[in-house]
Amino acid sequence: MKVEAYTDGACKGNPGTGGWGVLLKYGNIEKELFGGAAQTTNNQMELIAVIEALKALKRPCEVTVWVDSTYVLKGMTEWLPAWKARGWRTVDKKPVKNVELWQALEKEVARHQVKWQWVRGHAGHSGNERADALANRGATQREPIVIPNS
Repeated sequence: MKVEAYTDGACKGNPGTGGWGVLLKYGNIEKELFGGAAQTTNNQMELIAVIEALKALKRPCEVTVWVDSTYVLKGMTEWLPAWKARGWRTVDKKPVKNVELWQALEKEVARHQVKWQWVRGHAGHSGNERADALANRGATQREPIVIPNS
């Protein structure tokens, strides 16, 4: 099963009130998810968006994950192996920020065949724009809600 996952995070202040949003697409089927937190960071919301997108898939899938976050993209495609080899430390021996979220994301990624795709945020890409709107909705409502697209 091939799935497109558009993910985004938002934060009103950094740290501050934040939200995450996901648009999942499988053929003609779409599903929207969003949630938020009262005190968080943009990077945490970006990570949680991808975690929640992958958790929502009940069986292993081929997933293209669309992110506008270079933090998430580089973390998963470049930095992760080195962090693990150094015991979850950065190159300058500091603890990796958001380590619990990175570990949760790594666990979810292991369940699927994931292809990472970067998209410029706020540039009119329809999937990213919808994920951004959902993330902002999550920041406003701050309740972990899953809403199927009608």
